Amino acid sequence: MAELKKKTAEIKSVLITGCSSGIGWATAIHLAKSGLAVFATVRKELDAERLRSLNEPNLVPICPLDLTRLEQLQSVVETVRAELERRKLPGLFALIHNAGGGMVSPVEMIDLALLRRELETRVLASVALTQAFLPMIRAANGRILWIMTPAAMPTPYVASIHACDFAVNCLARTLDIELKRWKIPNVMIRCGGIKTETGLRTTADVEAALKAAPPEKAALYEEAFRKWAESMASFDRKRTPAEKVAEVVLKAVSAARPKRRYSVGHMSRAAAFLESIPQALADRILRARF
Repeated sequence: MAELKKKTAEIKSVLITGCSSGIGWATAIHLAKSGLAVFATVRKELDAERLRSLNEPNLVPICPLDLTRLEQLQSVVETVRAELERRKLPGLFALIHNAGGGMVSPVEMIDLALLRRELETRVLASVALTQAFLPMIRAANGRILWIMTPAAMPTPYVASIHACDFAVNCLARTLDIELKRWKIPNVMIRCGGIKTETGLRTTADVEAALKAAPPEKAALYEEAFRKWAESMASFDRKRTPAEKVAEVVLKAVSAARPKRRYSVGHMSRAAAFLESIPQALADRILRARF
């Protein structure tokens, strides 16, 4: 009996948002196969069924959770709490913020409805989820992980992604200070180029953005925007498989004393270097490049 209790106590539970594809899908599967109890949230029942079809006993799909519809959150919290009690697990060990997408567009042409959705998903919902699950995280002496781009540098045409990550960077670092008394670390998994469905459709997204914009605005950016898309084609071919992110997440979850920043993916270390130098110098380098 003592051995059974020990094994139960060693099992860690995590909740990951945005598990229908890409990094979320790869991470949910990798962590579940590694012995963690994984609550994998998705918006659509079809994606929940795809996860169930894997027949992985440690993988628990949670549906629906559309992070722009926070009224769904209470039901998710109750489901997770009940499953933790059923499995006799002491709280939620890790909350992993992953959901989000973003778009490619010059700021002047950004679709405001899509930007609002991204801000709600990445920023507002991240705060709501953190508030909702912190009692369970305290109970498990757990931690919070934030999957993001290297956030403190501006990159043309992906402001909808990086603006959210600027905010997430602030949230993670602020929470790391505010939650210090409970020893709840906030860990940033800072991703460079990762091979996901979204990451491999740059050219198509550029063409769609130009087509959707008013002609007079599209004409202002068309040449530079298409040139950027061409330069991204080489970048896209070198993207890192999402499974590599999953491996880093497992390392951050398993470490007794996790680092506050992990870098993974194509060009992630170069981005980290740009963040480490004075902001004015980084801005000068980026302006010269573009």
